[in-house]
Amino acid sequence: MAANMYRVGDYVYFENSSSNPYLIRRIEELNKTANGNVEAKVVCFYRRRDISNSLIMLADKHAKEVEEESETTIEVDLTDKQKHQLKHRELFLSRQYESLPATHIRGKCSVALLNETESVLSYLEKEDTFFYSLVYDPSLKTLLADKGEIRVGPRYQADVPDMLAEGELDDREQAKLEVKVWDPDSPLTDRQIDQFLVVARAVGTFARALDCSSSVRQPSLHMSAAAASRDITLFHAMDTLHKHNYDLSSAISVLVPLGGPVLCRDEMEEWSASEASLFEEALEKYGKDFNDIRQDFLPWKSLTSIIEYYYMWKTTDRYVQQKRLKAAEAESKLKQVYIPTYNKPNPNQISSSNGKPAAVNGAMGASYQAQASIVGRACESCYTPQSHQWYSWGPPNMQCRLCASCWIYWKKYGGLKMPTQTDEDKLSSSQPTEESHVRTHMSRQATQGTPVRNTGSPKSAVKTRQAFFLHTTCWTKLARQVCKNTLRLRQAARRPFVPINCAAIKAEYADRHCEVAGSPLKIKSTRKTLSCIIGYLEIHPAVKSNVIRSTPSLQSPSAKRLLAPSNHSSLSILGKRNYSHHNGLDESSSHTTRTIMC
Repeated sequence: MAANMYRVGDYVYFENSSSNPYLIRRIEELNKTANGNVEAKVVCFYRRRDISNSLIMLADKHAKEVEEESETTIEVDLTDKQKHQLKHRELFLSRQYESLPATHIRGKCSVALLNETESVLSYLEKEDTFFYSLVYDPSLKTLLADKGEIRVGPRYQADVPDMLAEGELDDREQAKLEVKVWDPDSPLTDRQIDQFLVVARAVGTFARALDCSSSVRQPSLHMSAAAASRDITLFHAMDTLHKHNYDLSSAISVLVPLGGPVLCRDEMEEWSASEASLFEEALEKYGKDFNDIRQDFLPWKSLTSIIEYYYMWKTTDRYVQQKRLKAAEAESKLKQVYIPTYNKPNPNQISSSNGKPAAVNGAMGASYQAQASIVGRACESCYTPQSHQWYSWGPPNMQCRLCASCWIYWKKYGGLKMPTQTDEDKLSSSQPTEESHVRTHMSRQATQGTPVRNTGSPKSAVKTRQAFFLHTTCWTKLARQVCKNTLRLRQAARRPFVPINCAAIKAEYADRHCEVAGSPLKIKSTRKTLSCIIGYLEIHPAVKSNVIRSTPSLQSPSAKRLLAPSNHSSLSILGKRNYSHHNGLDESSSHTTRTIMC
């Protein structure tokens, strides 16, 4: 009964998918909807598999720095399996809230802030135990250190000097160690001090009556007197009395100088009504996170001003009223909810009927041979061949399965019990081999949660990438030949992420074109003129050959084909022509083009 009773503040598992791991959330509120269902307002926690690889590297770097800086960390030699499972226990807190149906709760767990004084094995020894040390922002995709860290250890302790021996003098400068602001052994009596404080309050009330802005904020005499009775007025009066060596006449003259009575204001009087409303709204959203309050709501206020206003605001009637309203609202809300144990069968269960295996992962249209291949396959996590219940895991085409215990581990911790081959490669710094690119692709799939086949199947374990063909325009091809000095293809290929200065290439091409042609061409001519052909024949006289002249027909070669020498280069798959023919860069045509341009 107690195990199925869930209260506000509990850390619980939520199931939003039958095949994905559980969501880990903390219950903030339990609300009853209009149709009678119970919804839970929860705080979101994220796993390592839910964030990007760059943030995972940042989290590992932060953990390494904390481990190096910590002087109390217990050194423990962890095996590869323990390191692998420890990553499944790490969570990332977020400030994101969401509402989920309470019927999707699947059990309780424990989440705690990472304690540097404890061994990390303590988290592995306990079931359903997780830890966190960083805060993840899903909208900004950032990781920040949690500000709620408990500073434990010798680094945060004061350095207590040795005790002075009897008769030994303290050679430290007392003025640098402390500042004296009040002398309890003053010649004044308590009655005289109280009378001086009453005079200071009266001067403060009179000063507020003369000040226009104060008369608007405190229109009545009672409000002005209450504002003048705050600590800021008393602190100023006692400080004035101490500076004048507890001389009452001299201190009273300072309270009322020639310009008028002294007006001392605190943060409660300096803040406007709109600023107070913004502060209450920010306090409702962020709590006592004053840095976020200042950054998002009150950037023109200093952090000291915000903190001082908060503790003064807690003494006002406004705070008392809000506290009563929250208490009454909390009384009307649910304190706890009973969720019965979820006993419905999981759709990923692999059942057998009449000796034939059922479909895996919803692959109802798969052939019997594909279904029968899963019979006898070991567990993808612990490699056991026997289990009282099997669960399909991963994409349908991979036909992977997990045993009952590994399936529960997958649902709770979001990973496999045993590290895969790719995880071992990441843990051990091995030398690169000829299959390093395959391992890199497989490790990326393992990081994203995609299962990798390790059962010895002849089929490929990973999905091949889709091939693509980069089609280059004619102007780009021409720019490669004309603007070689500016383009520098080899240097550009070695630095693929450095942008190419297209403006400089266009300018050089325009200059080169003007130099060759004299002026830019306005009309494009696809046919060669007679003078160009005669000039070419004069430079390269044609070799006499036995040419069979016949009447023009549909099968006769064109004039351009007769001028170009025959090229007996090897054929390729690009339309049964080589690369030069396909892209128009054959030797004869390029030579002809250069001759014509000259």
